[in-house]
Amino acid sequence: MTNPSAPERRNNKTIILIVTLSLSVLLLFIAGILTGTVRIPISDIFIILSGGEASRPEWHIIVTDLRLPRAITALVAGAGLSVSGLLMQTVFRNPLAGPYVLGISAGASLGVAVVVMGLTLIPGYTAWAVGDWPVVIAAWAGSGAVLVLILLVSFRVRDIMTILILGIMFGSATGALVSVMQYFSTETMLRSFMIWTMGSLGGVTGPQLGIMVPAVVGGLLIAGASVKMLNTMLLGENYARSLGVNITAARIIIFVSTSLLAGTITAFCGPIAFIGIAVPHLARMMFRNADHAVLLPATALTGAAVLLASDIVSRLPAMEGSLPINSVTALIGIPVVIWIVIRNQKLTGIF
Repeated sequence: MTNPSAPERRNNKTIILIVTLSLSVLLLFIAGILTGTVRIPISDIFIILSGGEASRPEWHIIVTDLRLPRAITALVAGAGLSVSGLLMQTVFRNPLAGPYVLGISAGASLGVAVVVMGLTLIPGYTAWAVGDWPVVIAAWAGSGAVLVLILLVSFRVRDIMTILILGIMFGSATGALVSVMQYFSTETMLRSFMIWTMGSLGGVTGPQLGIMVPAVVGGLLIAGASVKMLNTMLLGENYARSLGVNITAARIIIFVSTSLLAGTITAFCGPIAFIGIAVPHLARMMFRNADHAVLLPATALTGAAVLLASDIVSRLPAMEGSLPINSVTALIGIPVVIWIVIRNQKLTGIF
C-alpha cells in the first residue's frame, strides 16, 4: 500500500475540515434555537421543527417566530459578510480590505438616516411611523448609490489602490452627512437610529427572510462563478490581463456580488463589524490554501459558525436581554485584526 502524495494529503485535510466546519455550523444552529431566556425542552424543539405541536402553545411561537428566523439570519449574514470580505481582499490584494471599505455600509447608513432622522421635518411624522420596509429600501438605495459612484470611478481609474482610497473617501463623506443629520435630529429619532447602528439579528422576520435569503444566495452564486477570475486576479491585474481577463468586467461582477451581500445584510441587520475582515483570515489559517474553490466555501462556513457563536454569546441564558451583536463580533474580530497588522509581512505574501 503506497503512502498518499502531498496533494492527496492536502485534499483529504481539506475534506475533513469542510465536514468538521459543516457539522459545527449545524450544532451551533441547533444551539442557537435552544438558547434563550425561556427554557424549552430539546424534545419539544424537535417536535416544533418537525411540524408537531409543543407541550405549550407559546413555545411554538417562540421557536418559529423568534429563534428560528434569528438563527437563519445569523447563518446567512455570517456567510455573506465573510465572503464579501474575501472578495474585497482579493480584488484589492489588501489583507485589511472589507465589505465596508468601499463605503457600501456607509451608504446604507445614510439611507437609513434619511428615513429615521431626516423625515422628522415632516409634520406629524413620529418614530413609530418608521416601519421595517422604508428602512430596508433606504439602505439598499444608499448602498446602490455608493456602488454606482465606485463603478463610474472604476471606468476612468485603472489603479485599484486609487479606487480603494476613493472608496474610503466616499465612506467618510457619507459618514459626515450622517453626523450632520444626527446633530439636527430629535432625541427620539436619534435613539432609533443608534439602535439600528448597533446591529441586530433578532429583528428580521420570516417575510423579510424571504427577500434576504435569495439576495444573499444570489451574491454567493456570483462569487462562486468567479472562482477562476479571483484566482487569476490574486496574481495581479497585469498578469490577469495577459491571460485575457477583462478587468473592468471582473470589477463590475465582484462589486455587484459584494453589494448584494453586504448591502442586503446591512439593510436588514444593521452594520455588523469585523466579520468581513477577520473571518477570511481565519479560513486561510485553517486551510492554508489560496485557491478560491476552497477558500469560498471555507470562508462561508467559518463566517456562519462565528456569527452563530457570537449570537449565542450575546444572549446567554443568564441574561434578560441580549448584547449588541457588534460588541461581540468586535471582541472576536479586533484580536484577529491586531494579529493581521503585527504579522502583515507574512500575510502580504499571499496577496
